[in-house]
Amino acid sequence: MGFTGLIFLSSGLFLGWSLGANDAANIFGTAVSTRMVRFKTAAIVCSIFIALGAVISGVGAAYTLGSLGAVNAIAGSFVTAFAAAFTVYSMIKCGLPVSVSQAVVGAIIGWNWFTDSVTDVQSVVKIASTWVACPLLAGTFSAVIYLVLNRLLRSAKIHLLRRDYCTRVAMIVTGAFGAYSLGANNMANVVGVFVPVAPFVEFDFAGLHISAVQQLFFVGSVATAIGVFTYSHRVMGTVGKGLMPLSPFAAWVVVVAQSMVLFLFASEGLEYFLASHNLPTVPLVPVSSTQAVVGAVIGIGLCKGAAKTIKWSVVVRIVCGWIITPVIAATICFFALFFMQNVFYQRVYTPKTYFISERVYNKMVADGLPANQIGVLKGERYKSGVEFMNAVRARVGKMSSATEQNLLNTAELLKIYIDPEKFENLDPQMFSEEQISQIKQLSGLTFSYRWELQDALIKISPEWAYRPATVINKRYNKALAVELSQIENVFTVRKKAKKRNLLYED
Repeated sequence: MGFTGLIFLSSGLFLGWSLGANDAANIFGTAVSTRMVRFKTAAIVCSIFIALGAVISGVGAAYTLGSLGAVNAIAGSFVTAFAAAFTVYSMIKCGLPVSVSQAVVGAIIGWNWFTDSVTDVQSVVKIASTWVACPLLAGTFSAVIYLVLNRLLRSAKIHLLRRDYCTRVAMIVTGAFGAYSLGANNMANVVGVFVPVAPFVEFDFAGLHISAVQQLFFVGSVATAIGVFTYSHRVMGTVGKGLMPLSPFAAWVVVVAQSMVLFLFASEGLEYFLASHNLPTVPLVPVSSTQAVVGAVIGIGLCKGAAKTIKWSVVVRIVCGWIITPVIAATICFFALFFMQNVFYQRVYTPKTYFISERVYNKMVADGLPANQIGVLKGERYKSGVEFMNAVRARVGKMSSATEQNLLNTAELLKIYIDPEKFENLDPQMFSEEQISQIKQLSGLTFSYRWELQDALIKISPEWAYRPATVINKRYNKALAVELSQIENVFTVRKKAKKRNLLYED
């Protein structure tokens, strides 16, 4: 990646700075405001464990923001990240702790709006519902934990100084875990869109293999650490004591409740465990640590019967910030994309074409999709997902989000050429030798749709087929989807952008 690519990456680093300036308040805000942990200590611990979480676990972050829309051009990624970062920065300037995930969701929707791409309404509803459930759960957890542990501590009669020491240690340990989770779960939102153009070379250090993506995530974590040191102190004040005064013990409970909520919505292992024991599962969706902290603080205030001590005017300001954050991010992203495309002549998205051929029609029939109603669309070519779905809805009517996504994936026209010279681009850590050998059997073939590629692989080995869509099979299907996406990215033939003044070729 050249100088232009580094400029594009800067918006991701700006978003990383915003993450550190904002979300560090969720981890150590209550500890710092109650003076149980010094800001410098909190910032150092937070920065170290954010970096560890990003490098060790960040590459496999399981957020579902990608289902809202796939930003498919580097300039579009730059604008999307910048819109989210600028929105968060503006809210921080107002002293309001907002959600980075909310800003990213809004920016992606703004990108969909500009590019005429279809937004998965079901994903939006699912994510938005967690913005309500998250603070409610955090408030419930904090209230229960506070009542139970407070009673136990009273009966234990621990000396005040010893209790104070244990609380300080517990805050640091819990904060370190929260910081690790923040790096692991949020760094993909910061620089994940730049993974294909990571400007680093893999190397081995002390017996460890450091990939280019891990280096990219580390750079993102450095930007986050700078945000922690330079600006998080202001937001910590709002979270820690702007809502209501907290005792050191209550401050620790807030951090524990927040960590529990984040773990509940982010742990694939927990989801698999619950499903394997026929227990109800919690959807794995991105939740806001900011909302969790605010909910936890309010929960403690209510369980103590101290509702009057809660500064409800501050709560209203924060909630208003939550509501307008995605709207502002979407608006900024839309106009910034227009500016980037028409002033700097940068390609902010790669157009998609949808075409119902005879093969696509037969595939829809085989998959149980409403092919009969849309059979009259055979031979028609559509230049965007919205245009295609409008034509389909006019004949089929209302459909589920899953059906709409299946129709889009089935009809999207591509050119996938299995070029023998590109086999070396397949990640050997992702594919086994047997899988690479199976892919090589397709050498020289061209596929017009992604499902044709998968069908060809299934004929070679049934291991390339998705398993039934159950929670138990979710992990397997997700890994398979990543593998198929990697194959598609390596072998898809992309058209070069037309030069226009300063327009760069892809």
